[in-house]
Amino acid sequence: MEVYLAQPRGFCAGVVRAIEIVERALEKYGPPVYVRHEIVHNKYVVESLKAKGAIFVEELSEVPPKAVTVFSAHGVARSVEEEAAARDLPVLNATCPLVTKVHNQGKRYVGKGRTLILIGHAGHPEVEGTMGQVPGPVQLVQSVEEVNALTLPADTPVAYITQTTLSVDDTKDIIAALQARFTDIQGPDIRDICYATQNRQSAVRDLSKLVDVILVVGAANSSNSNRLREIGTEAGVASYLIADGSELNPEWLKDARTVGITAGASAPEVLVDDVIEAMRRIGPVKVQVLPGREENIEFRLPAQLAAS
Repeated sequence: MEVYLAQPRGFCAGVVRAIEIVERALEKYGPPVYVRHEIVHNKYVVESLKAKGAIFVEELSEVPPKAVTVFSAHGVARSVEEEAAARDLPVLNATCPLVTKVHNQGKRYVGKGRTLILIGHAGHPEVEGTMGQVPGPVQLVQSVEEVNALTLPADTPVAYITQTTLSVDDTKDIIAALQARFTDIQGPDIRDICYATQNRQSAVRDLSKLVDVILVVGAANSSNSNRLREIGTEAGVASYLIADGSELNPEWLKDARTVGITAGASAPEVLVDDVIEAMRRIGPVKVQVLPGREENIEFRLPAQLAAS
């Protein structure tokens, strides 16, 4: 079986930074370090950090007094920041800088008196954090239908921002619907969707032209991983989201001569290797990496950890 690996795939700079923040905090302060919410959406990553002494909690009330606390890459609401400050918790903020950029855009638009519309998935931690960062009401839309159902007058001064991990194509349609619906609208360029999201989606589109089956390595609750699987399916290729090699169903590969593999932005390369090993147990495999965009972006660590 011919196996093509998408390029780029797997960890993005924001995920690398978030994991490194937890690891360095453990080295510098010693365990335990408390992390609010999964640092990134990947069970393997979370379990490996737990083994090093990280404790994951959903609410700050679970964090003992004075304990070192890390906010996840998805970002948090202002109320969470205020609660941490009120409790005098030493906080390391692992929010992805591209998510912070979206927060700042939203604040700017609201500061100009515009009604803010957020394109994103209800309940996703990034969306909850963004809505909680903006000082004022935020209208969440998830589809063109929800845009059309908005009750705001057509001449309302509005602005939109987007969840970073959405499909570029999905967002494009919703933005077009907003622009058709409102006469006074501002928003960031579609290029402001995270570079890593776009690059991985483009790589899957390239992959879909070459293969019979696509395997996306990533967690079921990872928004960007789910989008990658959807893009493969929309291109007419049977596409499956799997956490690791143990979830590989040999039936998927029965008639496949070529298989493409990619990984969501929070999935480590070790899990891609695990899937390839599972394929080798089914039959001989020849692996090659496709040419693709090289990513050289690095994000700075918080000042408390940068020198350690």
